[in-house]
Parts: sequence; C-alpha cells; structure tokens
Amino acid sequence: MEKRLLNVRETAVYLGLPEKTLRNRLGPRATNPFPVKPKRIGKRVLFDKNDLERFVDGLPAIQ
Repeated sequence: MEKRLLNVRETAVYLGLPEKTLRNRLGPRATNPFPVKPKRIGKRVLFDKNDLERFVDGLPAIQ
C-alpha cells in the first residue's frame, strides 16, 4: 500500500523540487508561499498526495 501523506523531503522528491526551496516557501513570512497547504499531525508537516496531484494538474502547459 502506498503512502498518502508525504513529509517535506518526500514531497520535494515527488515534485522534483529542492527540499530547501519547499521549506523556504512554507515559513510564516514566506514572500511566495507554497500553494498547497500542508496538514499537521503534532509537529509533523505532511502533504496529501491528492492535493499535490490537483496542484500539478492545474499548472499551465507549455505550448
């Protein structure tokens, strides 16, 4: 069974982004916040794969 919730490192790998970029965009004072809001379980920051898929599907295609 595949995991549905991914931590920050796994999310960065899944999206092909540097982990540092993702972490910088999650901070409360981020000038360009990441558009997918994470879930919190205790102190853990987790992203739902379904939310990430919707985000990627909504990105404009290069023509």
